[in-house]
Amino acid sequence: MGQPSVAIPEKIFFKIGEVCDIVDVQAHVLRYWETEFPMLSPQKNRSGQRTYRRRDVEIALRIKELLYEDLYTIAGAKKRLQKEMRDASRLKIVKSDSGSKKEYIKPVKGDEEIDDRELDIEDMELGSIEDDSDEGTSPAINDETREALKSLAAQLLELREMLKNRQPEGSGEDKKKGEAG
Repeated sequence: MGQPSVAIPEKIFFKIGEVCDIVDVQAHVLRYWETEFPMLSPQKNRSGQRTYRRRDVEIALRIKELLYEDLYTIAGAKKRLQKEMRDASRLKIVKSDSGSKKEYIKPVKGDEEIDDRELDIEDMELGSIEDDSDEGTSPAINDETREALKSLAAQLLELREMLKNRQPEGSGEDKKKGEAG
């Protein structure tokens, strides 16, 4: 996606008015974009107010860039944004040289919940990967690998958040009926 020329404040959640100020569009425009672009889907809090995450603000900025600067139609911008998001989410698959089956991912002990605010991807320890060929030494993790792991960790956290907030099937109809009544 294109780099936004606007500085986004370091916050977890944004209200619709704050997003309007950042993106420089009116609230009804943002609400319309939500209906046309499924990837722009802010959560709603208990009182029904939209709460945008940083990712939503970045998507809104990109939608504005596609529509207002690049002069895409809504349909064209939707296709372009979907393609960009699909391309950005592809992971580079690295095949192992050795045929040995080593366990690089360690299981989490217990079923305790992890608070996203406690996780700082920049400060995560990547640990060492032991190599049987040279006992007592571990391969160095280069900057490219470290960045790839950080990106993967961020994507996994975002997926976990999406799954955590996913509503069961059928509840959307009940919720719409409850709001109308």
